Amino acid sequence: MKLYLRYFSIHFKSQMQYKTSFFLTLLGQFLTAFSTFLGIWVMFTRFRAVDGFTYTEVSLCYAVVLMAFSLAETFFRGFDTFPRMIGNGEFDRILVRPRSPIFQVLAAKIEFSRLGRLLQAVLVFAWAIPRSGVDWNAANLATLVGMILSGTFVFAGLFLLYAGICFYTLEGLEVMNIFTDGGREFGRYPLSVYGEGVLRFLTYIVPLALFLYYPFLALLGRSESLLHRICPAFALLFLLPCYLFWRIGLRHYQSTGS
Repeated sequence: MKLYLRYFSIHFKSQMQYKTSFFLTLLGQFLTAFSTFLGIWVMFTRFRAVDGFTYTEVSLCYAVVLMAFSLAETFFRGFDTFPRMIGNGEFDRILVRPRSPIFQVLAAKIEFSRLGRLLQAVLVFAWAIPRSGVDWNAANLATLVGMILSGTFVFAGLFLLYAGICFYTLEGLEVMNIFTDGGREFGRYPLSVYGEGVLRFLTYIVPLALFLYYPFLALLGRSESLLHRICPAFALLFLLPCYLFWRIGLRHYQSTGS
């Protein structure tokens, strides 16, 4: 942890060297997220509800997935830029250092400008929480925090899976954006709106529904099932196959010769 905090401090100081560029990028991230939220607002000017969910409820769902994705993209950005490490030979240098490769890749990139999206999520939370009609008791607060933390690690697992694929392709596969950026966009609405087939896929294959949809039903009082409340814990199991895939790829990695 001490070494990670050193990396954290170095990245922060380096990005603060160009403050104007940093804050403009931060603003750009904020406005990008705001345009998505604006799209939700425009749709609800014509429809009162989507699959039975109101504008406030959808806003709350959107804030959860945006916050989870923003945290993952900020602190696990190293895996998203992993193809560049392989291509320029940087990963070969990582392998000869006396630290875990996965830790070094994790700490290689911390993108603080991505916190612009996090700010957007905080503002949406500030607006939606008092209007949601949810009784914010200890159980519901714990459910909300669990959804955000679990979602962060699910997206981190997707970034790790993306990096593991690069051991074989040597370049990033843009198809993975369907599950990372696409997952963020899908999460704008409760996942049941996309149909039973998509909901099952996002439950059993890529577990976005486990941290987003099922506990969200419990949060709104639409489900009394304890299982739905603890679904975010099951979503964390997704990290295991992602990590194993990384380990298998690392074992078969051969230098690019860069």
